[in-house]
Amino acid sequence: MATTIERSPEYKVVGTTPTRTDAIEKVTGKAQYAADIYLAGNLYGKILRSPHAHARIKSIDVSKARTLPGVKAVATHEDFPPIPDAVMARENEALNLRHLRDNVLASEKVLYEGQPVAALAADSPHVAEEALSLIKVEYEVLKPVMTVLEAMQPDAPVLHEKLPSGATMEQTHPNARRLLLQSGDIEQGFREADVIVEREFTTAMVHQGYIEPHATIVDVKRDGRMTVWTTTQSAYSYRDQISKILLIPQSMIKVIPTECGGAFGGKEVARLEPVAAILSRKAGKPVRIAMSRAEDLSATGPAPGCYIKVKIGANKDGRITAADMYFAYEAGAFPGAPVVQAATLGMGRYNVLNQRAEGYDVVVNRPKQNSYRAPGGPQIHFATEQLVDELAEKLGFDPIEFRRVNAAKEGDRNIQGIVYSRLGGEEVLQAMRKHPHYTAPLEGPNRGRGIAIGFKPGGGGVSWCNISVNPDGTLSMLSGSPDMSGTRLTTAMQAAETLGLPVELFSSGVGDSDDGGFATGSWGSRTAVATGAAAHNAALDIIKKMTERAAKIWGIDVEDVSYDEGVFTSRSDESKRSTFKELAEKLNSTGGTIIGQAVLEGVTIPPVAGHIIDVEVDPETGKIDILRCTVVQDVGRAIHPDIVEGQLQGGTIQGIGFALTEEYYYTSEGRLANKSLLDYRMPVALDAPHVETVIVEVPNPRQPYGVKPVGESTMTTPPAAIANAVYKAIGVRLSKLPMSPRNVLEAIWEQKA
Repeated sequence: MATTIERSPEYKVVGTTPTRTDAIEKVTGKAQYAADIYLAGNLYGKILRSPHAHARIKSIDVSKARTLPGVKAVATHEDFPPIPDAVMARENEALNLRHLRDNVLASEKVLYEGQPVAALAADSPHVAEEALSLIKVEYEVLKPVMTVLEAMQPDAPVLHEKLPSGATMEQTHPNARRLLLQSGDIEQGFREADVIVEREFTTAMVHQGYIEPHATIVDVKRDGRMTVWTTTQSAYSYRDQISKILLIPQSMIKVIPTECGGAFGGKEVARLEPVAAILSRKAGKPVRIAMSRAEDLSATGPAPGCYIKVKIGANKDGRITAADMYFAYEAGAFPGAPVVQAATLGMGRYNVLNQRAEGYDVVVNRPKQNSYRAPGGPQIHFATEQLVDELAEKLGFDPIEFRRVNAAKEGDRNIQGIVYSRLGGEEVLQAMRKHPHYTAPLEGPNRGRGIAIGFKPGGGGVSWCNISVNPDGTLSMLSGSPDMSGTRLTTAMQAAETLGLPVELFSSGVGDSDDGGFATGSWGSRTAVATGAAAHNAALDIIKKMTERAAKIWGIDVEDVSYDEGVFTSRSDESKRSTFKELAEKLNSTGGTIIGQAVLEGVTIPPVAGHIIDVEVDPETGKIDILRCTVVQDVGRAIHPDIVEGQLQGGTIQGIGFALTEEYYYTSEGRLANKSLLDYRMPVALDAPHVETVIVEVPNPRQPYGVKPVGESTMTTPPAAIANAVYKAIGVRLSKLPMSPRNVLEAIWEQKA
């Protein structure tokens, strides 16, 4: 069970643990995911993918495939309308439309193994597979470039004629764009330092590890209107991307988000949907496309690998005086690596007046990277938290105390000059210090204990929520936020708390892209925060409208009606009294149904998290075993503590996979060698330690119930905490992710040499 600090007693629904509304359907297999949906007469789509990492497409011959019996439609890039080389604004990043289209079906070049080249739809998946083998593509194979350091060499193969530049990024190399952020006087900061540490690090590309591969089914009617069922984090984002790729109005597209079997940032970009739409339009039938696991691993949007060099200085009082960060992140085939995020996360949880972040967004012949739970965060924290630990050791400070001295507080600014609201960093560090794990004996050789703290801002974006009052006193709630982690329940809990009603009266669902206008996707740890606030406002709207209805029924002024804990009462005549249910029964006969509505923009909040991890290292094999693991996070307010605990444990296990076992392994020709979950080693139950959780509550003053983002900060620190523990165990600093047995042994041998 989670340990909760500063538990608030003033709420009746918030802070309780009702059963998740989707629990029974999911555990019994009744929940409908995208791949579970079949329409009458639907066709089966398959995609031909490039066998090369870098090649020019000379010709595509689909004539034999088109004439195979059972094949109903074939598509190549020529079926797309011409679109400008323009940038599409999006919540998380700017997407170049041509790049977005070429990631759906390549046109002039292929830029990674697995990039889609052609597609077709047939009566059966077996016919479709056979037809793929009949498509003939002539390639001019080019030399691939697989790492950021290779890509930035003067003579490196060039992937694109030009990369987009903007206010924050400028092209400095044919394969790279540069970001530079700085604050204060970094040279003076290093002159004031008594101790300076500097190290280099590399990390590998990793997959988000969601269970459900990408899948969609698209039905285009004769009038051109289409309905899209798909696994997505945002119906609105997918609608907008489909609209711009196919040059059709958004009003012609309806996107229905299905149950989503995990995403973690990996289902933000439309990949299959535009292709399925073209095939459906050509064939006049619905088209269903589902990726295999190998396709999903090789051709979706993993998190980037990177090269990092960091230099940090501190004075003898334990104050960090300067930090200089240089990093180059893999963007994959198209630009858009999380370099801005890395720059702000690098030292963002500390008050460092003098710092510089020079980041490079580098294209390489790998899949276009996508978000993964705190994009850019685990990589940069792996570097900076090791140096922070090293400074503490050299200056004779307890590692928690050193971090406490430097922890950012309300009113401090980050490298971009953004002023922080109240942070929970000090409270998290205090909870870590007080936890029995921190002072427990750790006996035996080659064992060590490491800590790290980190954060990832989240919680912003636009949300909408509609709540309808039913005649029997129950309520039907709809929002535009797909449920990734139980948010249908946690948002309903906030509305129930506002209304003073049991959450069991609520039925909560997710709207499609025709509902509510627009909502930011379920990413950036925002849903419980922003959509929860929208649910609170919609509940307030219900109270207002039902108060007006009660006044109308009783023939009194609105100001004379009070509402408390589900009961409407006349202030001047206590005999005029009605429960919420009693009033709901009268709505249809006194003016009609009442719907509470709200649209609002959330406020970004940076929650702090920390890990204490014990390890044992086998110096003969390089294997790292985790002996004990504790995670501490400021969540603002735990709406549903069990769900929060699951988020903290899930982020921790993913961070452990990031740290120890997960990596994309490419051959020199640019082919992915580990395309299955047997070879791509995510942690399984036997790998996962018991994760002790500590929930710290420092309420967010900008959210009705004090909620802060939960899903991402926990992911940032396991690699750094494990690396610090390994150093304590065997005296070796690890500079590569994953910290696989091979990399551990190489570090040991290098130190001995």
